Amino acid sequence: MPTKELIECERVGLDYFETAPVVVQATQVVAATPERIFDVFLDADSWSRWAYPITSVDWTSPFPLEVGSTRTVWMRAGMVGHEEFIAWEPFRRMAFRFNQTIKGGPTAFAEDYVVTDLRDGRSLVEWTMAMTLAGVSARFAPVTGPAMGPVNRAMLRRFRTYVESNQV
Repeated sequence: MPTKELIECERVGLDYFETAPVVVQATQVVAATPERIFDVFLDADSWSRWAYPITSVDWTSPFPLEVGSTRTVWMRAGMVGHEEFIAWEPFRRMAFRFNQTIKGGPTAFAEDYVVTDLRDGRSLVEWTMAMTLAGVSARFAPVTGPAMGPVNRAMLRRFRTYVESNQV
């Protein structure tokens, strides 16, 4: 897919989720095991079915995944994220950051998914999105998190519905 001019993003670590200027959190109980949830996470086609901005995902590292694995995520409005995994604990946790994105995009971006087995065929999914905005967008950082909260909660509900009703 063609892309706009790319910029390098800040190479953030797991501590970024506690220090980022914009942090958005959502939680959802899903009627599925952690194994099932990670099957969906690993399926490139699944992402565009529940995460509205995503149009496609290309794994650029071979499986099995590990810290340092990469993928490219294509999104609406020409947005792209070249991602690197900064945490990979199968059936428990995955986190990634943007290493590159389009000019005008965030200067740092990361997501963290923590899955807790509730031991009754259900799991708790905790999703944290963190970002540093640039330019004019940075002025809106104080309201970006609160504005995105309902959107991310809605996406996580779509994730729940997708996981509970579809086979990967």
